[in-house]
Amino acid sequence: MKPLPIILAALITTVALITYAADQQPEPNEPEQKSTEQAVVQKENVTNEDKNTQNNNTPSVSAEVEKPQKVESTSEPMPKSTNTDKSDTDKKVDDKLNTIEYTAPELKKPVIDTTKADDSKVLGNETPKPVEKPKNKIEKAVAVAEAEKAVTQAKEALTVKQQTKAKQSRESLAVVEQLVKAYNARNIEEFIRVYDEDVEFYIFPDELLFKGKEKLIARYGLMFKKLKCIHSSPIKRIVHGDIVIDHELSETCSTDEKVIDKRSELISSYQVKNGKIIRVLFFR
Repeated sequence: MKPLPIILAALITTVALITYAADQQPEPNEPEQKSTEQAVVQKENVTNEDKNTQNNNTPSVSAEVEKPQKVESTSEPMPKSTNTDKSDTDKKVDDKLNTIEYTAPELKKPVIDTTKADDSKVLGNETPKPVEKPKNKIEKAVAVAEAEKAVTQAKEALTVKQQTKAKQSRESLAVVEQLVKAYNARNIEEFIRVYDEDVEFYIFPDELLFKGKEKLIARYGLMFKKLKCIHSSPIKRIVHGDIVIDHELSETCSTDEKVIDKRSELISSYQVKNGKIIRVLFFR
């Protein structure tokens, strides 16, 4: 049997060793707590990174939507949301919205009645009828004869008008020639005979010089007595119906009938009606 002191010493040594070993070993709950805290910190970092990524990647109206980048972490994956799947009602609403096409409202156009004929360019109330084509040679010959007859009538009408105008021109020319002859002879009776009682004398364009035969006699009668010679000859003459225009050369003798002391060019227009001159226009 061992002595008591030895047993006590061995026992104390054993207790000391056990206590030392217990102090050197880590506590069992400490690593789990540390790992849990690290996981919470990593989750918060991941959440903040996701928020920053979403804010930075928020597209404009016209930009394309970019997919957020996946963040890999050594911690446990975030639990997936169970609300990502849309209900059947939402899907039906989305399908209807996708199938609806926007159409701009159409402007109201005026209704045009095409059944009514446009008679704005037709004289009178009657609409022109289409010309029927001849069916055989006889009808064709009749149509040609009618067309030739219409052309002949038109030519005759034009010829009659031209003949009337030509006759009027000849009569007007005869009156003016008679006037010039009486003027050169200084015959006041024959000179005033070719004028109308209310004849008007103008200076171009519309200045009234005098009116009536009495003033005509007083003006030209004195001139015929005073001058020794008067001679008028046309340089150029235009005759058109009742109008005669004379570009004339006038020569006068004041002291001797054989000595011309004045020569000038005049332009006069005469309007003739019923064989009488009714209007005279002098151009200066």
